Amino acid sequence: MTKKLLLVTLAILMVTSLAVAKEIGGAKLPDSLMAGETKLLLNGAGLRKKLFIKVYAGGLYLTKYATDPQKVIEADEPMAIRMHFIYDGVSGKKLVDGWNEGFDKATGGDISNIKKGIDLFNSFFTDEAKKNDVYDIIYIPGQGVQVFMKGKLRGTVEGLDFKKALFAIWLGKKPADKGLKKGMLGN
Repeated sequence: MTKKLLLVTLAILMVTSLAVAKEIGGAKLPDSLMAGETKLLLNGAGLRKKLFIKVYAGGLYLTKYATDPQKVIEADEPMAIRMHFIYDGVSGKKLVDGWNEGFDKATGGDISNIKKGIDLFNSFFTDEAKKNDVYDIIYIPGQGVQVFMKGKLRGTVEGLDFKKALFAIWLGKKPADKGLKKGMLGN
């Protein structure tokens, strides 16, 4: 009887520990996300910091584990980034300013071929991000980048070139946060 109870307790603990793959900065990132019909697994996670402020916990979700940032950026396969906000009160303007700076760095300053996509993407970020808000940036080949805020689809931006520039904001040669990039790549 005691052996059965121990086995049941261990099974419950294992299932519970699988439900949350990573807790970082007080934010809980799940071990998987769905990109359409494709199950994505948490590749790695880290904190986005601005100066000394923890802004959000970010997780990279892929179909298979990867450590090469360029291969992830170039891949035309389902993937996602989850942003779980820790800081309370990031204005839409600050988010858009950050996106624009990131796109500029990711493209070497030449955004001409993705300008319409950037404008559409930026138009989704009108509300202030509050503590515990969750934003999912999900890429599905043939459809584009879907932006979910607090579980609701805000819109989709088509194009692999746009996706590459967007994911390069986190994973490119000049990432927004080197520590976050390292964490997302499981390092």
